Amino acid sequence: MEQLTIDTGLREYAVNGGPEHGGGVLRFNPSDPNVYSRFCTLQNQLQELEQQVQAQSPTGTDAIQLLAQADQRAKGLLAEVFGPGNDFDAMLGGTNLLAVAGNGERVITNLFAALQPILEAGARQCADAKATLAVQQAQAARAARGVQV
Repeated sequence: MEQLTIDTGLREYAVNGGPEHGGGVLRFNPSDPNVYSRFCTLQNQLQELEQQVQAQSPTGTDAIQLLAQADQRAKGLLAEVFGPGNDFDAMLGGTNLLAVAGNGERVITNLFAALQPILEAGARQCADAKATLAVQQAQAARAARGVQV
């Protein structure tokens, strides 16, 4: 069988030092508008999930169980955004996304803060490429009609 290799713009990011340091590797195309759209939707979904946890105000083992369930749900949503090959549990060393990190923020907040600029730069790259293509197409159409630019 012949091989067909397609450049999909996939990039790899070593998370927390990569696998050799207890972290992992996140793979996705930061300029993929589908990823950006899913990421924006995910932010709202995770806010709702956090509000649900807070609304239940569990204590003791109920709180631990609820936070574990919320963590599994959040990591599942992240896998939907970035692809099933991205294991956020392994990437984050099994840390619950709703845990508080050393800086006082939730782990999920730190994750989003790290990803946001990458995704925004990717969205700009995608928009710039679309604008460049539109200009090229307009110029080609004018040239085909014999219009001098």
